[in-house]
Amino acid sequence: MLPVILAGLVSGLGLIIAIGAQNAFVLRQGIRREHIGSVILICAVADILLISVGTAGVGALVSSQPTVLTVIRWLGAGYLLWFAWGSLRSAARPAGLVASRPASRGSVLTTALALTFLNPHVYLDTVLLLGTLAASHGEARWWFALGACVGSLVWFSALGLGAHALSRPLSSPTTWRVVDLLVALVMVVLAVRLLLG
Repeated sequence: MLPVILAGLVSGLGLIIAIGAQNAFVLRQGIRREHIGSVILICAVADILLISVGTAGVGALVSSQPTVLTVIRWLGAGYLLWFAWGSLRSAARPAGLVASRPASRGSVLTTALALTFLNPHVYLDTVLLLGTLAASHGEARWWFALGACVGSLVWFSALGLGAHALSRPLSSPTTWRVVDLLVALVMVVLAVRLLLG
């Protein structure tokens, strides 16, 4: 079973490491040192849930309903553009570059959930693609899913806690401005790709 678990781990990491809305948010919260444990937990648990749903075969059902994916795509693009606008405003205002007014736990967790569940790429990668890869392992599909779940947990922990550990050297206003601009750029690119895709 170890080779199947390792295949799931590598596949899960390969899909999740690419910078996206969720990763950019985890990075930003780690640097800000705001509720990072809760953000890591939400992102990892959501991935584990979606990997399990895909492995159970729901991915095939969702892919047969293109209307659902279209609605999620438009909602996701709208949310990404709204989030990009907030990052641009934060980069433009010096007060927005300082973590003096921390966001509430509720707003941070709501954003983490929205960036996870309103992102169609999460469903395409985690539910459909990983679900299909897991199914190709037949009886061992849950071992593959276990590897992918471990990969998700390791990645979000490393990203969030690594950013948290480096937050002091990265806390200058210039760094905040660059981070906010990069987050905004990533969000706009992802939104455009969703709308064109």
